[in-house]
Amino acid sequence: MKKRLLFLLFLFCLFFGFFSKPLAQEETLMEGEIIEILVEEDHLEQIYQQVLVLVKTGRFVNQKVTVETGFYDPLSGQRFKTGDKIILALSSDMEGNNVFYIADYVRRPSLLLLAAIFVLLVLFIGRTRGFFSLIGLVLSFVVIMFLVLPLINQGGNPVLISVLASVLMVPLLFYSAHGFNRKTTVAAASTIIALTLTGVLARTFVVWANISGLSSEEMGFLQISHQGLINPQGLVLAGIIIGALGVLDDVTISQSAVVEKLKKVNPKINPKRLFKESLSVGQDHIASMVNTLVLVYAGASLPLLLLFINSTQKISLVVNYEIVAEELIRILVGSIGLIAAVPITTFLAVVFVRK
Repeated sequence: MKKRLLFLLFLFCLFFGFFSKPLAQEETLMEGEIIEILVEEDHLEQIYQQVLVLVKTGRFVNQKVTVETGFYDPLSGQRFKTGDKIILALSSDMEGNNVFYIADYVRRPSLLLLAAIFVLLVLFIGRTRGFFSLIGLVLSFVVIMFLVLPLINQGGNPVLISVLASVLMVPLLFYSAHGFNRKTTVAAASTIIALTLTGVLARTFVVWANISGLSSEEMGFLQISHQGLINPQGLVLAGIIIGALGVLDDVTISQSAVVEKLKKVNPKINPKRLFKESLSVGQDHIASMVNTLVLVYAGASLPLLLLFINSTQKISLVVNYEIVAEELIRILVGSIGLIAAVPITTFLAVVFVRK
């Protein structure tokens, strides 16, 4: 416990410089609350509203402004009501007058409630380990937000940055959540090996399949805003590597723990049988985790899948589209890394448990 606290204290001091740098705020965005619906009409299934908004932040704070919504975005069928918390955007018309429009809802209250439920459940059920796992989660988020993204944003090599960040996040996740012991060290080493294999496979097949990384709208916007500074193919590889890290954490820790427990139950068990028995448990873990991985990716891609099942083209052509091929490579490469992690972790755990 003491070692973990000292380790976390050191890491907080290391990243303090990132926290001390305030994030830039966009002055043209402000929050407000709808206090009255002035006009509401329906035109050909399109809602037009004129609402009175009390501005809560920014230079117009505590002022009431009238906002029209519905006529400028025919694809938006939002019907606002009194009490809605919204984000206001400010622009100017041809004569230089201020024009307000609703950019989005304020979603923080619902997100904070959901996060609070998550934290309470982790602490209530996980106790001390749950607390330290949350600390590791926060530190990993810090690495991604204040190290990985800024470096990639400045034109750094996404693959190199993601690999170095993953190596940095492995001790953050493992030692903060599971403590300094043999089981954690074996799991960390196995994760790095499996992650290296995943990265090599991802690099090989992304290049072989001619994945450009430009299939998404987000990457198109990044290319325009950064004038080609960001490597889109490298960004795909970086996403695969960081995504695989989260799955490998669970597999390697569980498999290392299985070896430890079996050795404690039967101290005289020979290494060959220990490896075989532990691997049999890992095989069940593989089946469940691969299914989980596939379902997670499928769930995230449901709108895309719906578009393609309504397509009149052959499935062979649909699979060939870059946006589909990219997701398939993510699933398959991640699953291969996951499967390989089980025998790698089992072997290392058996070797170390003998000593």
